[in-house]
Amino acid sequence: MYGETEPAAATERTAFRQAEKKYKLYKPPSTKGRGSRKKPIGGKGGGGDLSEVVDFRSLLAGGVELPVGIERCDCSGFDLPVFRFSDRPGFYFIPGALSTEEQCYWIRESLKTFPQPPNRTNLTALYGQIFDLLTAAKNQKILLEVRSSDGQESTEQNNNGEKTHSINFKFVEHSEIEKGETLRSAAATTLVRKLRWSTLGLQFDWSKRNYDVSLPHNNIPDALSTLAKKMAIPAMPSGVEFSPEAAIVNYYGPSDMLGGHVDDMEADWTKPIVSISLGCKCIFLLGGKTRDEVPRAMFLRSGDIVLMASEARERFHGVPRIFTESDQQEISGLEPQLSGDDDRFILDYIQNSRININIRQVY
Repeated sequence: MYGETEPAAATERTAFRQAEKKYKLYKPPSTKGRGSRKKPIGGKGGGGDLSEVVDFRSLLAGGVELPVGIERCDCSGFDLPVFRFSDRPGFYFIPGALSTEEQCYWIRESLKTFPQPPNRTNLTALYGQIFDLLTAAKNQKILLEVRSSDGQESTEQNNNGEKTHSINFKFVEHSEIEKGETLRSAAATTLVRKLRWSTLGLQFDWSKRNYDVSLPHNNIPDALSTLAKKMAIPAMPSGVEFSPEAAIVNYYGPSDMLGGHVDDMEADWTKPIVSISLGCKCIFLLGGKTRDEVPRAMFLRSGDIVLMASEARERFHGVPRIFTESDQQEISGLEPQLSGDDDRFILDYIQNSRININIRQVY
């Protein structure tokens, strides 16, 4: 998605690909049958084994002996617990970094504010600029194609002076769609579920794999910038401040995954990527500088934050699986905060989804 790719036949044989398949195909132990007792997640049974997945949340309890290869690091001016792997410098794990209130705030922002133009999303190429998508979804509206009065597509000039066709869309009520309507339409609720990414700050051009400073954009929201600067401290040299310039927000549905990749489009790899997890739990893989190295697997839960800087930026990483089953949801603590009528749609969404906000210093 972000980094280099290899032919399918080659990746199929690598250690990283084998780990992806292992966790993608994992099935929880069956609970069917009279008198059966549910086995805890992480043990053998069902369709796989999660016993090798590191659970950093479990290491927060006092008196717990750290597994071999995992260290606790104390950072001056930073009061949250931080863990790292001794053999993977530049990688930092901050479990439970965000409070319940903070998690809910950023979930709302990810669905309401972050997809707003001039930020682009994966829907922009198909539908153009979409304003107030979350509000339209809550109100059960339909995005309907709008053509000029003569029934033709309108034209506009691109940056090269060439004429291009443009199709406009607007949100309407169900009752406003005439019978026999042949124009393209999509339910706003469906479009929210189809969100896969949005870009904040400097806009990333996925086709060219670089940042296009000519594209219209707003600065990173102040609150997100402040949070990223604070959380980046463990990975920054003393006295140096992180400067957030761009962010990519990933939206994962129940069967989505993010294949192994490296994040190499920023100028200075010594600066970390600050990665925030929200919603359903997932498995995160951190490998080596080639896909042949066996990756370390760990759980990422809502409110956890990961930092990747320096050498860690060169390592393949990905998300092979999110957990949306009712017995594995990590968001029960969010429900009281999202119980109001205005948040009902958001709660329904996040019960089966994961959101990842990763903030970057581009230059």
